[in-house]
Amino acid sequence: MSEEASAQHGPHGYSGDKAALLSRLRRIEGQIRGLQRMVDEDTYCIDVLTQISAAKSALQAVAVGLLEDHLAHCVVDAARAGDPSEKVKEASNAIARLIKS
Repeated sequence: MSEEASAQHGPHGYSGDKAALLSRLRRIEGQIRGLQRMVDEDTYCIDVLTQISAAKSALQAVAVGLLEDHLAHCVVDAARAGDPSEKVKEASNAIARLIKS
């Protein structure tokens, strides 16, 4: 995201929990590296698939948390300012992308 676009959106809802969010993402990154290692070591297919499912669930949990923050901060702030329709549309589009995956 460009610096201008970031400034346009203001502080993000997750700003207060940024350290926790980064910690979760680092754990997921470790899971992905573990998956690479499993494939490199010819681990049984089902075990690899189980770990893929766990990594996917972890990413989905992060996504839901970010969506909750968007609703609680960005949408609420837009509603207070008078027109939340753009922020609600962003949330709806994000939900649609999450459902597809």
